[in-house]
Amino acid sequence: ITPAIESKWDAETQIRMEKYFTDGRINVTGNTVERKKGKKADYLLSYKSNIPLAIVEAKDNNSPLGAGMQQAIDYAEILDVPFAYSSNGDAFLEHDMKNGTEREISLAEFPSPSELWNRHIGNCEFTPDQQKLITEPYYYRHGDKTPRYYQINAINRTIEAIAKGQNRILLVMATGTGKTYTAFQIVHRLHHAGVKRKILYLADRNILVDQTMNNDFKSLNKVTTKITGKLLDSAYEIYFSLYHQLTGDDQKEAFREFKPNFFDLIIVDECHRGSAREDSRWKKILNYFTDATQIGMTATPKETTDVSNISYFGEPLYTYSLKQGIEDGFLAPYKVIRVSIDKDVDGWRPPMGKVDVYGNEIEDREYTAADYDKTLIIDDRTKAVAKRVSDHLKATNRFDKTIVFCVDQEHAERMRQALVNENNDLVAENPKYIMRITGDDKIGKGQLDNFIDIKQKYPVIVTTSKLLTTGVDCVACRLIVIDSNIQSLGEFKQVIGRGTRLSPDIRKYYFTIIDFRKASRLFADPGFDGEPFSIIRDGQEDDPDENINDPINPYPPDIDDLPKIPKDKYRVNDVPVSIILETEQYIDKDGKLTTGSIKDFTRKNILGQYATLEDFLQKWNSDFKKYAIISELVELGVSLEELRKVTGLTDIDDFDLICHIAYDQKPLTKFERVNKVKKTDYLSKYQGIAREVLSALLDKYSRDGIKDIADIQILQIDPFRSIASYKKVLSEFGGLDAYQTAVSELQNRLYT
Repeated sequence: ITPAIESKWDAETQIRMEKYFTDGRINVTGNTVERKKGKKADYLLSYKSNIPLAIVEAKDNNSPLGAGMQQAIDYAEILDVPFAYSSNGDAFLEHDMKNGTEREISLAEFPSPSELWNRHIGNCEFTPDQQKLITEPYYYRHGDKTPRYYQINAINRTIEAIAKGQNRILLVMATGTGKTYTAFQIVHRLHHAGVKRKILYLADRNILVDQTMNNDFKSLNKVTTKITGKLLDSAYEIYFSLYHQLTGDDQKEAFREFKPNFFDLIIVDECHRGSAREDSRWKKILNYFTDATQIGMTATPKETTDVSNISYFGEPLYTYSLKQGIEDGFLAPYKVIRVSIDKDVDGWRPPMGKVDVYGNEIEDREYTAADYDKTLIIDDRTKAVAKRVSDHLKATNRFDKTIVFCVDQEHAERMRQALVNENNDLVAENPKYIMRITGDDKIGKGQLDNFIDIKQKYPVIVTTSKLLTTGVDCVACRLIVIDSNIQSLGEFKQVIGRGTRLSPDIRKYYFTIIDFRKASRLFADPGFDGEPFSIIRDGQEDDPDENINDPINPYPPDIDDLPKIPKDKYRVNDVPVSIILETEQYIDKDGKLTTGSIKDFTRKNILGQYATLEDFLQKWNSDFKKYAIISELVELGVSLEELRKVTGLTDIDDFDLICHIAYDQKPLTKFERVNKVKKTDYLSKYQGIAREVLSALLDKYSRDGIKDIADIQILQIDPFRSIASYKKVLSEFGGLDAYQTAVSELQNRLYT
């Protein structure tokens, strides 16, 4: 079908053959990482580089015409493509995604780019002026990154919505999926087209503004300024500002220096925060520039009893979830270690008349995990958490960047001290190994850039309360510790988002969560990966984490001394605690957390594919390339190498390991299997070069297992090429078919 397409479409600019649009999910078992194959379109046809129009799935000539249609439709939905095609080389079956119709056409009738484009714009009812805007190209220079498929979807949907006059837009994209890069491409296209000339980018933290200006928006620096004072310069075209910089902390509201119609476009970064509340002073900015197109961007849209992004911006125009990002292989998966402390599980009631370290009599009641570090400090509990975290790092890598989320700033300081004492050897080498980064600590905040910089070794472990929950780009973070009572699903998603960024450059493919407060129960919340929906209603309930930072001043004032123990907290140093239970959880093939040992996890995955030993053996014996079966299991999350480490079964091959773990079969070592074959008359049937090759295959099996035995390319590497040339080996066996028959029999003998 390639000639039929290339006769009308430009092979260089409009056709992408075997186009991978996902990287393939990363499966993690223990410390072993395996990546699945990405999703691949046989043909992706684009009107322009930023406007995909059609997916074509090609099947062999023995298949029905529509054999690839369901896959083509699935990919068309994912890629926001308006037309899907299936072909077996005789004709095409076309599916119109907008109208839901199908028709069969000949190879010669395959439509040209202009034909498909005219049908598409007719379906969407675009005017000539709207067409000019939606065909505006992306920003690109040689060597730059290009948008991923979901970023293309978000950008194109936004441009099309603005072209049609929509002025309130909400984009929901998981942390680590490139919201600011998506915003940049939207701004570039609108600005370059002359549709939006004066643009305001709002954020609530300096680091978010600086990251955005210095990274994704760098190419626009000639027309860009950051608002830092009260006198606003109207000569620029793109403005970056903190919300509170424009609202001010007195009667003067700086944003009123501009006329209400000054800005054409406003980007609201992390719009789940202060701008979501109806009575927020930050909302005054948006209401003042009400005629401007306003785009809210967030990973966690806020929907509570009195706070709603959706009621202001409308339903999300596009959503890309953490679950989808992990499934596509663009985000790092996670494993969870849930740690239960006895006083958390059983609670603690003080003896009658018990006084704390300050001489205060402790109120007589039962204290639970919700009280610890909020109203009651148990020093031994803090030490137990610090020790468990340190033990994990000592067993993995003590220089893995780590964030410890604490109840408040004072708890973060005590946790820092406890971690220092557990890691005094490395702290002695560099005191910045462990630091507290909270809003009230000037020195700690000054180290934030170094913590998130993958090139900087220190700090390694940071303790915080709320400062690092959102927006901070912690690419190198491999360990997240939760010792805070997180009730809000939005805050939980932001905390998890600190670890979701992949970084192959530093071999970061997953991250670990150690949860001391059962916050990971929120993974099971239907809203964790569900579509956001508005539940706003009249009521006086307080939003539990709206006041993470004061909207006027996101950072509390800097102070020189450490936070004092609040008077309403009790503190005890003579209450022993112990860890009574730990469970490890992994993400299964459906994206759900599953609990159990690696053995249980592996058995479950194997039995899910092959319910009985007979099922597995039937597949194994019928497949010439037996290692393909192993590869399929790996894609389901099975990690046989990690299982070997746990079980100590290093001398058996994959077949025996699978049969032993999943079906309780007694395993044979590779040496025992090779000896069984050598004791038969199998090798005596062959002479000379043929016998040498088969003997070498047995030797390779005894070292490496069944992998590569059936691959004909093995003959072109040592020791096989030292025996004879590729062609000579095949001729000695009597041709390729005879050689493969001999190898097939060899494999069968091994597993008899």
